[in-house]
Amino acid sequence: MTTTEAVASAPPDRNAIRAAEAVIRPHIRRTPVVEVAAADFGLDGAPFSFKLEFMQHSGTFKARGAFANLLIRPGAARGVVAASGGNHGAAVAYAAHKLGIKAHIYVPRISSQAKINRILQYGAEIVIGGDTYIDAYNASHAFAAENDLLEVHAYDMFETLCGQGTVGLEWLEQAPGLDTLLVAVGGGGLIGGIAAAATGRVRLIGVEPENAPTLHNAIEAGRPVDVPVSGVAADSLGARRIGSLSFALSGFIDRSVLVTDQAIVAAQKAIWDVLRVAVEPGGAAAMATVLSGRYVPAPGEKVGVLLCGANTTAVKFD
Repeated sequence: MTTTEAVASAPPDRNAIRAAEAVIRPHIRRTPVVEVAAADFGLDGAPFSFKLEFMQHSGTFKARGAFANLLIRPGAARGVVAASGGNHGAAVAYAAHKLGIKAHIYVPRISSQAKINRILQYGAEIVIGGDTYIDAYNASHAFAAENDLLEVHAYDMFETLCGQGTVGLEWLEQAPGLDTLLVAVGGGGLIGGIAAAATGRVRLIGVEPENAPTLHNAIEAGRPVDVPVSGVAADSLGARRIGSLSFALSGFIDRSVLVTDQAIVAAQKAIWDVLRVAVEPGGAAAMATVLSGRYVPAPGEKVGVLLCGANTTAVKFD
C-alpha cells in the first residue's frame, strides 16, 4: 500500500461509523464540548462550540482510529506497525499498549520531542525513519511486509476514517444546533470521517496551513496531488497528499480555507489566553481561520471549532 492507496475501494458511510463507534466506545473518551462567547476572543456573533478532542487518550482524536483498526481488522495480535509525524504513532502505541499488542512506530526527524516521548511512554518500539513522513512511511511499510505485521495507516484506511468519524457523531449529539464545523486537515482522515458522519446535517469547512494545502490543491486539481510541506504544523498537518478515501468524500466538504503559520501561532496564544489550554499548532489551526478573518461567520451562525491535539510542551509560544 502506498500513501495514496486505500485498503477499501469506497469510503465509510454513517452506518459504518456507527458500527465502529459501538466497538471502540469502551476504549475511548466522550470528550467534552464547551460554549464560549465570541466576545471572549474580541469577535462579534454567536458563541463558539469547542469540541475538546485534545482530551482524548494520547492527546488527540487519533486514538479513535487506532482502536478501530486494532479491534476490527484481523491480524493485530501479531504486532502492528505505523508511520507518523507523532500523533498517530502515539495513538497506535497507546491502543496497542492497552490491548497487549507489540507496536513498532516509525517517525521522521521533524517529529517533536513531546510526541516521541508520548510514544515511548506507551512502550512502543520507535524508529527514526528518515527526514520526512514519506521516508518514515516507506521504511515502516517495508518492515511490516518483511515481518508479516499489521500496518495501520494514519489517514487513508477505511477503519481509520470510521474511528475518526466518531468525533462527528459525538459532537452533533452534544451540540445539535450547529450550522458549521471548522476542522483542521492534514492527510484528511479526520475531516473525511466527519464528512461521512455529518453529511447533510451541517456545513463542513476544512482548514489547512498555507504551507501544506493537500485538500485545497486536490480540490483545485480534481484529484489528489502531491504538495510541498513545511511550517509550524508540519508534524501533524504535514501529509504530502490527501488520502484517496477522504478525497472521495470531498463533495461533502464546503471548501478548504488556508491560514498562515503566523495565524496558527496567534490562535495558539489566543486559546491559551482565553481557555488556558495549550494546543499544538495543528490543534489550533481551525480557530486560526476565524481569528485571522479567513472565515467570517454570518450573523447568528453557530460555529463549531475542533481543538484536536495538545501534544506539546509549549506554554511559551516562540
